[in-house]
Amino acid sequence: MTIGLLKEPDHENRVALLPESVKTLTDLKTKVLIEEGAGQSAFSSDNDYTQSSGQTVSRQAALSADMVIGINPPTDSEIEALKPNQVLLCLFQPLSNKPLVEKLQELKVTSFSLDNVPRTTRAQSMDVLSSMATVSGYKAVLSAAASSPRFFPMFMTAAGSIIPSKVLVLGAGVAGLQAIATARRLGAVVEAFDVRAAAEEEVKSLGAKFVKVEGATDDTAAGGYAVEQTDEYKAKQQALIQEHATKANIIISTAQIPGRTAPVLILAETVESMQPGSVIVDLAASTGGNCALTENDKTIQKHDVTIIGDSNLPSSMPMDASKMFGKNIVNLLKLMIDSEGELNLNWEDDIIANTCVTHDGDVKSERVKNILFQTETA
Repeated sequence: MTIGLLKEPDHENRVALLPESVKTLTDLKTKVLIEEGAGQSAFSSDNDYTQSSGQTVSRQAALSADMVIGINPPTDSEIEALKPNQVLLCLFQPLSNKPLVEKLQELKVTSFSLDNVPRTTRAQSMDVLSSMATVSGYKAVLSAAASSPRFFPMFMTAAGSIIPSKVLVLGAGVAGLQAIATARRLGAVVEAFDVRAAAEEEVKSLGAKFVKVEGATDDTAAGGYAVEQTDEYKAKQQALIQEHATKANIIISTAQIPGRTAPVLILAETVESMQPGSVIVDLAASTGGNCALTENDKTIQKHDVTIIGDSNLPSSMPMDASKMFGKNIVNLLKLMIDSEGELNLNWEDDIIANTCVTHDGDVKSERVKNILFQTETA
């Protein structure tokens, strides 16, 4: 089997596979074709890839491989040129991209969306969302610290005592927990909020205070994802968040619901009442933002508050982010590649069945099918 590794668009510094991951795949008896310059922004040269048994080729040649791998999906015209039974493996957010799902279905392309890997213990080593959320949570705190006019830790100086910054983290998933841990290492006083009951213990274990809103919708059947809440709960949630936000110097917001617009947790009037010099880093910017004033891919100032809208912080740490991303892909591909280096899809394997979005003209993922096509089948 041939595997084609694509160079990412200009806005993306990561690459889906570093040379070390390419070497692992060639050891599995596959042939890896790397688009020229694919790893340049992640500080991996074409020579690094050829020394790892890869072969550098044109983009067209990489797109003609049996399996095409990238972080971002190819362009529309490139997808149109894919052949039946070709395999496409990338991040394309199928729950919010129905036209692309239908196009891949029509083309009979076998597509795997890496954000569809199930959140199970067995699949942890393949979960790119968790890996990239780790990078985002870490970098969000560093970005906030760089933009803040205040120190994070408490200092005892000859000029007097400096009190520590107060950090509020909204959403205690992987990104939120990493943000808590990083802010605590820098010496901040940290509070965190999450609708999932299971998050309280994790937040406290990192030395942060858990901000609890009573009456959350049961999330035990959601597979580790946040779920939509009632209007009554949202009203209580906003009141409590506003109370804590006005006392915070830094807010890191990470709350997202798959397939939906991000919940607005920080109202415009909340920003207006925050302390001058405060910083908000909104990791949900690409899906609407947790702050009502967030602008995606922009850093703005409103009411003397800096609002950083950045959903792609992993791109700012391309070396380690690419290393983690590539290891996740390799672990997933080991389930698909047989001893002869050929593709062997076991549909009885829950990871393969759930990560696969389309195959042979059908939608394979039950999660995608239920969310995108539930109205049509009702």
